[in-house]
Amino acid sequence: MTAELVRGQNHPLPETRLEIRVTVNQPILAGATLNDEQGRLREAGWIAHPASPTLPGLEVSKQAAAQHRLAVDLDALPDVVHRVNVLLALPTGVGGPTRFGVVAAPFVAVTGLDGTPHVSYTITDLSSESAVVAIELYRRQGAWKVRAVGQGYQGGLEAMLRDQGLPGAGELATEINDAVAQGVARSVATPPPPRTAPSPSAGDSTPTPEPAPTSGATAGGGINYQHPRRQTTAPPTPPPTVPPSQPGQQPTPVAGDASGWSMNERLYNQVWGMFEDYARSAAAFRSAVDFADSRQEQEIDRVLSDPSTRVGPAADAAREQARARHGQLVDQARAAFDRDLAQLVAESEVVEPALPPAFARWDNPCWHAYQVPMETPMALRLGDLSLPEKAGLRIPMLVRLPLSRGLWVDSGPSGGSVEAALVDSDELRRLAAHTATALAARLVAVYPVGDVSLHVIDAAGSASAALAPLVDNGALAHPPASGPAGVSEVLERLTRRVDLVQMAVRSRATEALPPDVDPAEQLLIVHDFPHGFDDRAVTQLRYLADEGPSVGVNLMMVANREDASGFGPLLDPLWRSLLRVTPVPDDHLADPWVGHAWTYEPAVVPSGSQVLQQVLAQVASARRSYGPRL
Repeated sequence: MTAELVRGQNHPLPETRLEIRVTVNQPILAGATLNDEQGRLREAGWIAHPASPTLPGLEVSKQAAAQHRLAVDLDALPDVVHRVNVLLALPTGVGGPTRFGVVAAPFVAVTGLDGTPHVSYTITDLSSESAVVAIELYRRQGAWKVRAVGQGYQGGLEAMLRDQGLPGAGELATEINDAVAQGVARSVATPPPPRTAPSPSAGDSTPTPEPAPTSGATAGGGINYQHPRRQTTAPPTPPPTVPPSQPGQQPTPVAGDASGWSMNERLYNQVWGMFEDYARSAAAFRSAVDFADSRQEQEIDRVLSDPSTRVGPAADAAREQARARHGQLVDQARAAFDRDLAQLVAESEVVEPALPPAFARWDNPCWHAYQVPMETPMALRLGDLSLPEKAGLRIPMLVRLPLSRGLWVDSGPSGGSVEAALVDSDELRRLAAHTATALAARLVAVYPVGDVSLHVIDAAGSASAALAPLVDNGALAHPPASGPAGVSEVLERLTRRVDLVQMAVRSRATEALPPDVDPAEQLLIVHDFPHGFDDRAVTQLRYLADEGPSVGVNLMMVANREDASGFGPLLDPLWRSLLRVTPVPDDHLADPWVGHAWTYEPAVVPSGSQVLQQVLAQVASARRSYGPRL
């Protein structure tokens, strides 16, 4: 039975290998400090945090998240450690809440590695605090206990670390917050909870799905400025999985085996479920291997520390036993991980062919039966994600529509993969331009006609070859802008749109918008930045990145960050606000659960395929048939 603690209460721990689970309704950072018998944090190396997530016997998340799982092995802690304080803090500089009083009470649970709950604690009565010591694991007379602390600090991480006696608390707090901000910039955003809809009217046996809430264009063509309707019922349950043919076998996977109102919504939720399952399964395997390595080192160290057993047959036998136990632990972990991987591979094999165009790769046969959609899909596929444990297992990277943040197609060298290291700078720029065109074409193809408008700045004209499919099929709202004058004209037009829509929303007068304001979603593709940009243009670009997404204006930067280094730290917020993708495989993206580094592969058109041109030709034909808007 789980012990529910209140502030100040303690409880014995039945085992020393634990998992600490933290749940909040907002992304927060979680860490842990190692303290001596007096409760003092001796040095910066005694704290596990996103910039340094691993210590002997302790591992924390690498980034801010709404859910955390911290791994603790109390037997592996240094002998001088008598306390482990689990700390929570609200990240700074990422636009979230600044005090715990405006978020739901954090919930902390201490469990065994198998998920068996031991104690839980809900941290209540927080107000202006931005950091809190949640619980404390402490050693008393050779046994470990847990205490519910709930001590908050208005001064945030710096005040908390200073209270534990750490010299240089301010510098370390800044380092941690910078690491969190960088993690937020590279993290794939978690999906919102499944949508629900009002109950059907009397006599109607079929529930009517509620449209997904949007901040931009709706299927009818205008911008939806209304707050989503209150949710009252749960979505339909998923179809049952096919039971195994023999006892002990895994169930046969089925496409759409998730909750949702439609098959597309069920597939979307299923893909995200596969993503999370893969991330957590890989984390469990890696943690088990790390534990086996640590245990083997400790056992061998004990043999070597005793002069009487350091050499001779007894020492050789002890080493062999340590290696055998290590191999057994790793084999057990590998067997469990392989079972999970086999199930995920089987699920991927049935899900991938069933995906609609918005979720599918360009080589999926569904594109050959493409028809211009009549409503906006839930999400868009940007590429694939994989881990080194199973390179052939690729998870679709789906982002919700309308976009909530812009994209950055990095045309600079990353050094994160062998493929990137083998490509020269000119080829990277060419690949980046073609990647941006493929993503833009996909966006145009999955929206109803007229519900998205593309704008291009190609100040130097270097991307003309890559832009040809968009230009030739009339997918752009205006010809690509070139030179400083063209850059200024596009930015002025889109900045005016953002200003007018924001004022209309604030004054509740959206019907008074001028007729020349395009109500469709807007995507501005910028090539060769900062060529053609002066200080005013850079300021307008940052404004669009900050304010545009809330009113349906997003950026797609195709740029090498080093080219803009002359602007110094002025552009740091711009790069952090954009989701970075690469034209070649690169392991720079993180999942929102455990922070693995996932290898991203862009959604590019197969070599020699004409599918992109064929799809854009159908969009152009529909535009001519239906006019500028449906």
